Amino acid sequence: MAERVLVIDDEERIRKLLIMYLEKEGYIVDEASNGQDGLERLKYMDYSCVLLDVHLPILNGKSILSELRKTKATPVIIMSAQADEQSRVEGFELGADDYVIKPFSPRELMLRINAILQRTKRSVFYTPELYTKDVLVFPGLIIDVNSHKVIVEDTEVLLTPKEFDLLLFLAKSSDKAFRRNEILRAVWDYDFYSDLRTVDTHIKRVRKKFDKISPKVSKMIVTVWGIGYKFDTSQNNL
Repeated sequence: MAERVLVIDDEERIRKLLIMYLEKEGYIVDEASNGQDGLERLKYMDYSCVLLDVHLPILNGKSILSELRKTKATPVIIMSAQADEQSRVEGFELGADDYVIKPFSPRELMLRINAILQRTKRSVFYTPELYTKDVLVFPGLIIDVNSHKVIVEDTEVLLTPKEFDLLLFLAKSSDKAFRRNEILRAVWDYDFYSDLRTVDTHIKRVRKKFDKISPKVSKMIVTVWGIGYKFDTSQNNL
């Protein structure tokens, strides 16, 4: 069954261009020219990926993303002419999986979409060589690799695909410290033109979600000053 993608952009030229490329890739494509229409479609339809412009009539892209993340972990790629660091960080903090700066290469965007959807179907970190079972169990935390579910103290936590992959990458190498650039290369498995704060932002989001349920589990993601991050279950005993 073909994957369904939603394009939300007020520029008809961009929508038509993206639809052409997406349909060539075999995707079913829906479109919305304003934020309200886009949000309504997201409420009643499950999409494999959303391409979201920031500046939209009626309701802006950041408001749409904020509403979406209350109920769904649908992969979202922000498309914006705002190339400054703060705008990118804000997008990731709201839960975007990727941030593409306009004008962009449609071919590169297709690669990014394909990469995200491949991870959504089945994490690239899951191979028989890396795991002996499909479920990773830690004190107060369960990571179901195949279903992409995370359970904290018997409560399911809704993570975006990138948040899930980040957690899984750290958890599979417990107690090993990774530099931010190593995490970027591993979790964003294509040339990702961004800064290292992307990692910090995603770490912050995962910690915040865990902390609402269990501060102890949140502390398993440890900042290693001068290096980066590691997953340390011994922190659960502090």
